[in-house]
Order: sequence, then C-alpha cells, then structure tokens
Amino acid sequence: QVQPVESGGGLVQPGGSLRLSCAVSGFTLDYYAIGWFRQAPGKEREGVSCISVSDGSTYYADSVKGRFTISKDNAKNTVFLRMNSLKPEDTAVYYCAARSFRCSDSERSYIYWGQGTQVTVSS
Repeated sequence: QVQPVESGGGLVQPGGSLRLSCAVSGFTLDYYAIGWFRQAPGKEREGVSCISVSDGSTYYADSVKGRFTISKDNAKNTVFLRMNSLKPEDTAVYYCAARSFRCSDSERSYIYWGQGTQVTVSS
C-alpha cells in the first residue's frame, strides 16, 4: 500500500524551528516528486515546497523562501522539511504528497497524500 506518513509537527514559539518528515512506503522515491502543502484554518490549501527526487531540484513558495529547506534521504525513503524562523502565520496542518517525476504547481496532480501533521506557532 502506497502511503506517505508525516511526522514532526508540534507547538513552537515564534522564531523557533521544526523539522517535518515524510516517510514513504509502498514505492521508492527515485521516480517521484514530493511536495509539502499546508492548510490553515479557514484558508485554502497551498503549496509550500517540493523536491524532484530524481534530480534533486527544489521549489519554494515565496512566503517560506530563505526560512524552509527541503531535503531527501533516499536510503530512508524519506523527505524532510526544515522550518526555521517560524511565524504565527505558518500555523497550519502540513501535508506531504507524491506525484510522478517532477514537481508541479497542480495540486491535483499529486496522487498520494498523507494524513497531515499539525504545526502551531504561538507564544
């Protein structure tokens, strides 16, 4: 069964850091892209970052550039999202999702979705 599983969310103070993990089972990452999305209360889900695992190319939303870093560990079949300098507006449920080959702006093109992990940034 193909299933991405997120972990690493929690409560953090503004300016703090978290590292989210997306562990994938049922397929290897070699030919997939993994995207991170988030959905804040009352808002639409938005793309945050993506990595094309085949060639390592990465993408970031303007709102997180310079603060978030996406990376991969092929041996562990896991993608990470390091989040630094967190702000209250980063509060959301974070999802990882997989699609074939390269990253895409089309959320609908991501086939496999995790259940999400809550990130709350608050003092």
